[in-house]
Formats: sequence, structure tokens, C-alpha cells
Amino acid sequence: MKAPIYSVALCAMILLVGCGSRSIPDKTAHANRSVHVNGAQGILSIQESKAVLAHLQKGSPETDIFNKHLAQEEELSGSSLTMGNKVTLLIDGPTTYKSMYAAIQGAKHHINMETYSIEDDEVGRRFAAALIEKQKQGIQVHLIYDSVGSADTPEDFFQPLIDSGIAILEFNPLNPLSLRKKWEVGRDHRKLLVIDGQIAFVGGVNISSVYSSGSFRSKPPTRDSPPWRDTHLRIEGPVVSDFQKLFVATWEKQQGEPIAAKSFFPQIGSRGNEVVRAVGSSPADPYSRLYATLISAINNAQTYAYVTTAYFVPDSRLLTALKGAAQRGVDVRLMLPNKTDSNLVFYAAHSYYDQLLSAGVKIYEREDVLLHAKTALVDGVWSTIGSTNLDWLSLEQNQEINAVVLGQEFGAQMKALFDKDIESSQLVILEKWRQRPFVVRLKELGASLLARGL
Repeated sequence: MKAPIYSVALCAMILLVGCGSRSIPDKTAHANRSVHVNGAQGILSIQESKAVLAHLQKGSPETDIFNKHLAQEEELSGSSLTMGNKVTLLIDGPTTYKSMYAAIQGAKHHINMETYSIEDDEVGRRFAAALIEKQKQGIQVHLIYDSVGSADTPEDFFQPLIDSGIAILEFNPLNPLSLRKKWEVGRDHRKLLVIDGQIAFVGGVNISSVYSSGSFRSKPPTRDSPPWRDTHLRIEGPVVSDFQKLFVATWEKQQGEPIAAKSFFPQIGSRGNEVVRAVGSSPADPYSRLYATLISAINNAQTYAYVTTAYFVPDSRLLTALKGAAQRGVDVRLMLPNKTDSNLVFYAAHSYYDQLLSAGVKIYEREDVLLHAKTALVDGVWSTIGSTNLDWLSLEQNQEINAVVLGQEFGAQMKALFDKDIESSQLVILEKWRQRPFVVRLKELGASLLARGL
């Protein structure tokens, strides 16, 4: 994501639609109802579901995630937990692209790709060539790209894909005079790749050469081109069907050409031991589903809550959750960038530092990279990775997609990754923070007012 696009988009959204916040419902009255878990053969019984959750909870640190949060999350997200999945944590662009490219090459039936940004550069052209090759082999490819996120990508880039037979859909075209469909404001910020209905990739990585360098390396980056630090997931198993449904829903809502009568939803047996929930959010929803589930998870945290985000412009509900958790003794840590591609969001985020630090929230700024990851880990057993930033655009105007993963084994991987980021980060100290120059405070004030739509 490039600074001009992001900042212009933010300001345009504010001017066009204002800043009315969607209400997140209070579901606490249903916190003790039974949680449903899906298996490879369908919905498990209440007893079987309880057994799965008890196994996940066994030996875990004290937490209210299993007892109070999951039923509430199910209502808020509108999707069930699904067991029997294999989840692979992918760190940074090179690892993500290698796994995605291998999956594309191995596709036997279809490829569905949805991305905010696909650029006309080395990485974008490599993916385009791979997709064209599979289309020529008779593997039907569908591609959704966002009109704003890919605004710098010329039409000539897409023409060879179209000529090969790939079905392409431009999400909410920027041109208000477009005859193809009604012009709309919202953006598709999702990053989703589904292969044969059996493998899904979800996370924060766009298709761009800015991700070509790894962010954990001994060689220092150049000042002009710091590596981008991001996180992605490869998921195999029954939950892939839920991600596929989200892709198909977007395709149909955007009036894409009718999808051929092919089996997008094959029967998938167990591929691993991970319990996963697919969470999709859209401006058409009454509230941001991931945002609501994250706030619920933080409110139910007992030991720690670690959040990594590239763009941090929280509303009052998230601020209350973060400060409230810290004040009741939860170890709350935010991993935020100290470099940015959007000065507006960067300074707006800084305007919240004082109140968060005063409440006991620890803030770390990741150095030597451009942090773009969107992840969270609560009590070592509840993790989420996806496209959702903690800012007004993601909350109000973007289509987003995340995976929620339960369990200590995956949680341990997430904690190790967070700890590794901390090693390359600087802890923000309240007393020192309050000594920043007055001109910087003015920038923060102006940015915060713009970000709130005032």
C-alpha cells in the first residue's frame, strides 16, 4: 500500500460519507451458550464440540477465552469454528510468495485470487505469468483486484490475463462514469488465494515487489527502501470452504460474470489439528466482525494481549478494551511501526500514545522495516492473522478477511514471532514521549482530527 493512495483514500472517504461509527452489539448475555465446532463430516454434537474445546484448553494458562469469549465470537462473526485444519505461519513476502507460487503451479481444478493491490513489477508479472499458464492448461482462474489498491497498475498489465481467458473483476471501479457497474465508495482490502477449494492463503501480503526482501536479516536496509514486515497464513482443511464462500459472495455481489458450474466446494477430510474460524467483514455488515471479535477477546483476556498493526487509529471501544485490560493486570503490548507509507495515519496513531501508556499499555515500535502485519495473540491460545487494520478505513469502509486460530501450539509460534519483533523494536517510554517537540504534537492533533472525520 502506497502513501498517496492510502491518505487520499482516507480523506476521500471522510468527505464522502462522514464518520458515523457502526455499532458493535453487546452479546455478553449469550456468553455461556454452547459453541459449535464443525468437522470434516459436518457439525459436531454439543458433547463433541465441548470435548474439542476442552482438549484445546487443557494445560493452557488461565483464560476466559474458552469459557466466555467463543460463544460471543460465534455470534459476532457469523461463522463456526472448524477443526481438522493444517495452518502454516508464513513470515514476510519471500516465504509467502514461494508457498503461494507452488500452490498455483500445483492447481488441478481452479484458482480464485482476491487482492487489494497487484502491481506491474517483477512480483506482479511473475504471478500474472503463472496464472496465465494455468489458464492455458484448462485451470479456470478468477481474479478480483481493488480499483484503488491497484490504481497505479496500467490496463496493459491485465490485458494478457483477460486474453488468456482469466475472469477478472475490478472491485468498485474508481471511474464514477463507468457503464459496467454502479460506482461505490468501499474498498476490497482482502488478500485471499484459494486453490482447488482445498488450500487458502490469508494475511496482509499484497502482490508487490515491496515484499521481496525479508525483514529479519543481518544486513541493514537502505533508508530509501526498507523491507516490508508482514505475516500470512497457508491453510489446508475443511475451513477452506468458508474462505471460498467469502470469495464467491464478493464475486457475485460485484456482478462478476457467472461462475462456471464447477465444484468449488469439494469434500475435504482432516488435514491437521488446528481449529480455525474464517471471519469476513464488509461495509454492508452492521459492524466490523473482526473488530468486534478482537475487542471481545481483549475484554476476556486474563494473562496477555499482543497486537501488531500497521495502521492504528482506534475508536473509543478499542481504546477502552486495551486500557481496561492493562488496568486489570493483563500484559497488553502493541507492536506499531516507526516508519510508514501514510503520514496521516502515522501521526494520528501517535495521538493515542499518552493515554495508552498512562494506562499501562506497552508500546513497541518496530525498527528498520515498514511494518505491515495485522495480527493479534491473546492468552497464548487465541490468534488472528489477516488484512484488518485497526483504523477507521478497516472498521467502516473496507472489505476485510481474517483467520482466527485456537490452540497453544500455534499460539507459541505467534508469540515467538512477536518476541522476535520485540528484539528489533524500541519500547516507548512515557516520560520521554512527553518530551517530543511541540510541532510534532501539532501534526498529531491535525492528523487525529482528520482521521476522526471532524
